[in-house]
Order: sequence, then structure tokens, then C-alpha cells
Amino acid sequence: MASTSSSAPPRKYDVFISFRGKEIRKRFLSHLFHSLVRKQIKTFLDESLDKGEEISPALLKIIQESSLSIVIFSENYADSPWYLDELVKILECKETLGQIVPPVFYEVDPTDVQEPRGKFKEAFDIAKHEEQVKGSLQKVDKWKHALIEVSNFSGWDSRDKELKILKSYYFTCMGRII
Repeated sequence: MASTSSSAPPRKYDVFISFRGKEIRKRFLSHLFHSLVRKQIKTFLDESLDKGEEISPALLKIIQESSLSIVIFSENYADSPWYLDELVKILECKETLGQIVPPVFYEVDPTDVQEPRGKFKEAFDIAKHEEQVKGSLQKVDKWKHALIEVSNFSGWDSRDKELKILKSYYFTCMGRII
């Protein structure tokens, strides 16, 4: 059980959604987001923030001020340091603030993320080389730890029918937030 800090920040959002890629934005993500909003679940989607080399302090604060973070793992999720930094913060909030973190495996095999293998292994091999050049291999270790840890939480596999997952997510989110 996660330890909860007595100085937990006020919750500004019920749900923070971490995702990467056009492949999910128009279908699964838009349905999930609109389902949550329709049910008056205050949901943050980082579409309006500028993407840069490093994750912004504003986004880190938003993650921290959310009750639940939904992590949607897709084929290219681990290709970006931005999303991996986001994932490290989400895991930190789960461990220190008791944030709820259910993953969704969007058209990827959960074991590819958990082990990592396939595209996830390739992404880490490339990141490891790039960070080795910069002299910060510890960052890659943090990313890999967060990816493996979060991917082992109880979650949903989108290959089991998207509509069923959305309904299940809605009830899970409502039960955990309220």
C-alpha cells in the first residue's frame, strides 16, 4: 500500500491522461476523454502544452494535482523522453501521494512493455546510447524502472474490445475518484 503524504497538494483534476501518438488520439482517446467529461470527471489532456526537450514544471504540477493518471501505452510511447519523464513523475505520485495509476495497453502486447521487448526494447537501446553520449545513463534507468513498474499495475488491453474497456474505465474511475 502506498504511503500518503500529509502535505498532499490539492487535487485540481480527477484524471490526467498520459498518451503518445496520432494513432490513438482520434479514436480511443477522444472516446475516453469525452466519456469522462460527460460524466463531469475533470480530466486533463496535455494537448495545449508546448512540447520541448524536457517536461515542463507546469505539467509536472498538473500530474501531481490529479487523483488518477491513466497511462495509455501505445507502440511509440517509449520513443520520447518527454513521455518517459511524465511516466517517472506519475510513478512518483503513486508512491508518495497514493495516486491511482491504471494502464491501458493500446494495440500493444502488455508483455512487450513489461519486459521490455520489440519497439519498447528498441526505444531503450536508442535512449541508452543517446544518454550515454550526454553522460546521464541514470535517466534511462529511471525511465525503464517506471515503464516496467507501471505496466505491471492492473490495467486493460485494448485488443479486448475498446467499448468494453471504456465502460470498465468509467466505472473504475468513478469508484476510485468519489
